[in-house]
Amino acid sequence: MTVNASGGSSVVRPQLYQTLPASTIYQAEQQDRFLGKGELNELAKFFSSGVKRLEIAQVLTKNSERIVSSAANTIFSGGSPMAFLEKPYQPEMTTSIVGATTSSIENNGKSNLFQGLRNLFSNLGAGSPGPIPAGFRTIPVFKYGPANMTKSLRDLSWFLRYTTYAIVAGDPSILSVNVRGLREIIENACSTISTIVAIQQMRQASMRYFQDQEAKEIVAQYFNVVLTEFREPTPSNKQRLGQSSDQQGLELPEIYFNAAQRRQKFVMKPGLSNFEKQDVIKAAYRQVFERDITRTYGLNISSLESQVKNCKISMKEFIRGLGQSSLYRKQFYEGFVNSRVVELATRHFLGRGLSSPEEFRKYFDIVTKGGLSALVNAMVDSQEYSDYFGEETVPYIRGLGQEAQECRNWGAQFDLFEYSAPFRKVPQFVTLFADYEKPLPNQHVYGVCNDPLEIQFGAIFPEETRNPKNHPIFFGKDTRRILIHQGAGIDSQISSLGTRAKNPGSLGPKVFKVEQLPEDDIDSKFRSLRSSNRASIRFSESSPEKIITAAYRQVFGRDVYDDQRLKDVENQFENCDITVREFIRALVKSDTFRNMYWTSLYVCKAVEYIHRRLLGRPTYGRKEINFYFDICAKQGFYALVDAIINSQEYNEAFGENTVPYERYLTPAGFSLRNTRLGTIGKKGLRVQKEIKPRFLELGTPRLFRTEPDIKFRIMQGVNKQREQSKVFKLTSTEDEQQLEMVIAAAYRQIFERNIDPYRSRSEFSSLESKLENNEMNIKEFIEGLGCSQLYVKEFYTPYPNTKVIELGTRHFLGRAPRNQVEIRKYNQILATSGINSFIGAMVNSVEYIEMFGEDTVPYRRFPTLPAANFPNTEKLYNQLTKQSEDLVIYSFEPAVVTDRS
Repeated sequence: MTVNASGGSSVVRPQLYQTLPASTIYQAEQQDRFLGKGELNELAKFFSSGVKRLEIAQVLTKNSERIVSSAANTIFSGGSPMAFLEKPYQPEMTTSIVGATTSSIENNGKSNLFQGLRNLFSNLGAGSPGPIPAGFRTIPVFKYGPANMTKSLRDLSWFLRYTTYAIVAGDPSILSVNVRGLREIIENACSTISTIVAIQQMRQASMRYFQDQEAKEIVAQYFNVVLTEFREPTPSNKQRLGQSSDQQGLELPEIYFNAAQRRQKFVMKPGLSNFEKQDVIKAAYRQVFERDITRTYGLNISSLESQVKNCKISMKEFIRGLGQSSLYRKQFYEGFVNSRVVELATRHFLGRGLSSPEEFRKYFDIVTKGGLSALVNAMVDSQEYSDYFGEETVPYIRGLGQEAQECRNWGAQFDLFEYSAPFRKVPQFVTLFADYEKPLPNQHVYGVCNDPLEIQFGAIFPEETRNPKNHPIFFGKDTRRILIHQGAGIDSQISSLGTRAKNPGSLGPKVFKVEQLPEDDIDSKFRSLRSSNRASIRFSESSPEKIITAAYRQVFGRDVYDDQRLKDVENQFENCDITVREFIRALVKSDTFRNMYWTSLYVCKAVEYIHRRLLGRPTYGRKEINFYFDICAKQGFYALVDAIINSQEYNEAFGENTVPYERYLTPAGFSLRNTRLGTIGKKGLRVQKEIKPRFLELGTPRLFRTEPDIKFRIMQGVNKQREQSKVFKLTSTEDEQQLEMVIAAAYRQIFERNIDPYRSRSEFSSLESKLENNEMNIKEFIEGLGCSQLYVKEFYTPYPNTKVIELGTRHFLGRAPRNQVEIRKYNQILATSGINSFIGAMVNSVEYIEMFGEDTVPYRRFPTLPAANFPNTEKLYNQLTKQSEDLVIYSFEPAVVTDRS
């Protein structure tokens, strides 16, 4: 049987681009040499321009919205394109860029049909962004739609963002890898011509922010790469040579190949110089022996070297001779098991890892019967070696990204390529596939274990941190799940299907069934009804309330709420218009059950739940799941319910008048129910509780704490180690973004919420205008907010003076009141002078000036408070004003209520 399984991807993502330092150092490392003078000069030039590249990227990032806005206004008309831009969180800029202009691109929002063309021609007058492609037309916003507008603005921002990545990395390969092939994708969604015009406009808008000619050239260079790569068509996928029936995943996208680490290919030609031939021979040593043996060990195979240099033998025969030499035998054959020998030989002579278990068996048989020489001959004489290396090329590593590889052996290949053979002697490939070919007795059909919890049915998805050896095993359709009977073991239906209808008795669950009394105890009216199978359950041994309650508990797993009950169906059941079976059917088809066990679950898990509720057992295996899955896919939820309730098993086990009950359990479910702490006493076992002295219990720390954690706890409440991390301070009103952030922080601090609906009022507009025009500072702005009508309405009028004082210290001083003396002080001010004087006293206090100064928004500063005031501040900040009117610090001691009865 051919087993196609996944070896798992590497924990490290493949690199999708090449930077200049990485590619330079990698090539030197591959050739086992020092960096050349030209390479060092190139690296020095790259690092010397690093500061300028960072400045360019910072300027483009800061003005990204304006740059994208310029491009969007050029290609869109009839609306405001920037309204559809997804604005990510932008951290506060603390450093200023020298030489960067701060000119802004205004958008008055009065767009019309010709605004895009007008902006384009105005930009042409200021400096041409590039030729306009033929057939360019502006795109109306109202016809394009909100979803398409959001995607287009996101794509434009994406082009600018990746341009900054490439500028910082100093290598345009990032753009080549990620942009090439987008033309066909964008053509289906938007317009290629419009995208080209937008990129040209972003290039022109970006260059305006720089006065340095060198910076402009760098920006233009990388935008030109974007335009060039965008115009290129999508490259075709690389195909692997020599496909066979047991190989899979044999196509590699061209962009991954272009981004992969380049390995130099060494070819032995007759016309090469002696030094060049020596480099080719060293490359052969590095490939076969994984190191340059001439430099590391002072060894060489002189006879073979002279023959290949004089062209008496080809490079292919030279590789064969190295593999059959005594040195290779000692290094990679004598100290390893045959499985590892086969793995290493495929790396050394074919440049890849093993492809499939079938290939491993083939080479394993060869090395077992013929030894190392036969294995080397089989690989060197193979068709694959001729296709890739021929007679003159030195074999090279063909790892992930070099060519199309089977996904099932990625993990094994990474281990094989990244570790040296003398340090890793365990066979990677054969151990990987050994588990897949050897079924484990406790392996679950659908997941990683045998039902670790009773509620885990269907496909079980392990976490990423789970041991990789716990993976699903291959089960056929004839595999049966192990189930435990709820009752006498002799009555298991695995041994006899005739025991389905047998009552489990006292050893199993309680059965609720409609049973009739003798005929002479029933009125003649009900005698005739009984003959027509319509006898009233009011004359049965089980009352209707018990039957209905049991049905709800079985179907829903719990007692339902009153508004979820099906009163009409209950009345029909009590009047014998429907049987228990039809009552169960109505409950399962209700909206409540559908929402609980169908809508919110994937199909496999829903089938398992419904199957347990209606038939009283889990599914047997994959064959049964596939049967119900097919019904769900073709006919839906209601057909699944009918198929289970109308089945022969349901009819034999429960019939018309029995409420379904749990008949079978999984082993894990049975174990969980019988080993709980509450069930130990039923088995005659007693729990001996170990008594530990109280002083030892209190003196033993519950958690292990490190030394920094202990110091942190000791100093807590008396220093600034837990000070608020984000402090909003206004340094300049010219930065619009910073000003907006500080104003929003002030509103949140004073009013405990964003107050955008109120900001249109003249009261707040005038305060913001004065702050923006430097007519007041932040302290005066905070005082103005506190004296506003909104603050008086929200935090003064509804509350007593004591609560107003607590809220005032919270909003303007960032803490709770210290003591009763402070409360009495501010209470006197409130009573004599009013709310405005109270707020002015706090804002103009020495404490406010020392803590916040003139330009800082007040914030929660409990870490700097004395430890005695820390709990009060914590309690005051953790409760919302609108939800709690309780006083944190009482102005008087609460009275003690005594019982005088």
